[in-house]
Amino acid sequence: MLQERFSTALHNTARAWRQAVDRRLKFLGVSQASWMTIAVAAKAESPLSQSELADRLAVEGATMVTMIDRLVKAGLVLRVASTTDRRVKRVVLTEAGNRLYDKVRAEAAAFRHELLANVDPGQLSAATELLEKLHDILQAGT
Repeated sequence: MLQERFSTALHNTARAWRQAVDRRLKFLGVSQASWMTIAVAAKAESPLSQSELADRLAVEGATMVTMIDRLVKAGLVLRVASTTDRRVKRVVLTEAGNRLYDKVRAEAAAFRHELLANVDPGQLSAATELLEKLHDILQAGT
């Protein structure tokens, strides 16, 4: 019973968190899928391929292609040929994409601060460690 309650709470909280951030970012005029794609691309150590982006966002390749098409049209990203495999296109943020990411990051940080301000630091640390452990277990199983 506790495990089911945990799983439901985790799912519902993750969904509510994304929706709350999305509402907060509405003024930027980008969809959740757009800002999540931009954030993942911005946080990557090196430019990701379209398929790597799709994997990190847990979407189908065709969905990612459509999203990148929209972001290219909006001037937020560019497709750049890979230096090692000419069939692969890497997704790189433009200056406008980086400016948008800076705004997304600032709003997300303010949201986290407001939401977590009254959470006990020990509880937050324990919850974070548990989630990281679960993530590691899930990643090892794939």
